[in-house]
Parts: sequence; structure tokens; C-alpha cells
Amino acid sequence: MPKLPGITHPRAVNAFQKAGFRIAREGKQITMTNGERIITIPRANPVDAYTMAGIVRDAGLTINDFKGLL
Repeated sequence: MPKLPGITHPRAVNAFQKAGFRIAREGKQITMTNGERIITIPRANPVDAYTMAGIVRDAGLTINDFKGLL
């Protein structure tokens, strides 16, 4: 798996919004959906690289696709 550096949660939210996700709920975590998939982003700065890689995979994107959205 390609390297994915730790990313702040606002930057991750912006990248997922570019990919077609919208914010469904906000609290201790940010829940986003695109109508088909639901992802949860923790409010951590930075979000751990392994955690972010799992979220990207759950969103149906590749690491390289996600890096292009940043």
C-alpha cells in the first residue's frame, strides 16, 4: 500500500467533499455519505495514516485517488 501521511480532519473532509461525499452528522466524529457509502472521520489532528487508509478504502477510493483530491 502506498504511503499516506497523517492528514488533519478538515483537510480530509474537504478531499472527500470533492469526491462527492457530504457531511451527514458532526459530533466527536464527522460522518459523511455519498448516498451509497458511509464513512466516519475522527476529529484528530493529524488522523493516523493507518486509520486514514482504512477510511479511504471504505470510501471506495485508492490511496492515489485520495492524494489527487488533497
